[in-house]
Amino acid sequence: MSKTIIEIKQLRKDFYVGDITVHALRGIDMSIQEGEFVAIMGTSGSGKSTMLNILGCLDKPTSGNYTLDGTDISALSRNELARLRNRKLGFVFQSYNLLPRTSALENVELPLYYNTFVSARERKERAIDALNAVGLADRMDHMPNQLSGGQQQRVAIARALVNDPVVILADEATGNLDSRTSYEVMALFQELNQKGKTIVFVTHEPDIARLTGRNILFRDGHILRDALVTEKHNARAILETLPVEQEV
Repeated sequence: MSKTIIEIKQLRKDFYVGDITVHALRGIDMSIQEGEFVAIMGTSGSGKSTMLNILGCLDKPTSGNYTLDGTDISALSRNELARLRNRKLGFVFQSYNLLPRTSALENVELPLYYNTFVSARERKERAIDALNAVGLADRMDHMPNQLSGGQQQRVAIARALVNDPVVILADEATGNLDSRTSYEVMALFQELNQKGKTIVFVTHEPDIARLTGRNILFRDGHILRDALVTEKHNARAILETLPVEQEV
């Protein structure tokens, strides 16, 4: 029996702008099992970004419950939330969010600086392992401006992996990449998922969503559709049909 990593029950999120109340999420029920690869979709204003912020423990719901790997986040303080984020979650962003004057290796080490149980030696070893896992063993000492967009996103994925999180949250992680590089990055996500990683991937691109295993479509703060992908596409196979360009 699979383990439930994310459990959402009757979750609501309201924002107050003057006298106006904006209902961003309107009673969401959702669960994600260990090893799933889920795409959260929707247009601007649908609620998907608000949902991601709550899933990432960056914001709290107005009401309802969110349980992450057995922990109810509603009872946690700000410091406890920060510790939970560091232990349980890995983040990948559209804009990479790498420190510009810091090597790939040092960027990947960064989340481990907040883990007092990890020595400097282990921190470096784990960062090297994470960079190896994303195919960047020969780019560890490079600065971000010495890397292509695809390589920078691979560094960001390695940084998300380094703490061995229970779930990776990706926010439009292919949004700044060309088509070929997008499929390279999605091939990596598919390979990580095949190794057991749970991934929640926010995207507005149907072609990207078809590379995941399950699509959840948001509209006006509701879940409009939640369905398994019946014809899941293989990113590596698609890459083989594309013309060869510069190395990603």
